[in-house]
Amino acid sequence: MSLKERITEDMKAAMRAKATEQLGTIRLLLAAIKQKEVDERIELDDAAVVAIVDKLIKQRKDSITQFEAAARQDLADKEAAEIEVLKVYMPQPLSADEVAAAVKAAVAQTGATGPQDMGKVMGVLKAQLAGRADMTAVSAQVKAALVA
Repeated sequence: MSLKERITEDMKAAMRAKATEQLGTIRLLLAAIKQKEVDERIELDDAAVVAIVDKLIKQRKDSITQFEAAARQDLADKEAAEIEVLKVYMPQPLSADEVAAAVKAAVAQTGATGPQDMGKVMGVLKAQLAGRADMTAVSAQVKAALVA
C-alpha cells in the first residue's frame, strides 16, 4: 500500500471514528497532495508525499513559534496536535550516529575538500536523508566536517 493510499484509508477511519481534529489535518494533507499533482500533472510517489508532509510540519512549527510569541497557547496547542497527526506519515528518523556516518560517506563520495564543496555534499545528502533527519542539523555537520 502506498503512502497516499494509507493516508486515504486513515481519513476514512477518522470519519468513522468521528475524530474531527485528526480528520481535518488529514484532509489538509490530502488537499496539498492533490494540489501538487494537479499543478504538475503527475502522480506523486512516496518520496514526494513525504516531502509534502515535511513541509506541512515545518509550517506548523513556524506557526507555533508565532502563536507562542503572541501569547496564544490555545492555537499553539492546536498546531502541535496537527504535527502529531502528520508525524505518523514520516519515515523513521535516523539516529545522530547514522546521520554522522551519512555525512562522512557523502564527503568521501563527492571528494569534497572545503566549504566551497558544501553544495555538492548537501545535494547528495538531501536525496538520502529527506524526511529522516533535520536538514539544518545535517548542514551544520557538513560545514563542521568540511572545515576540519
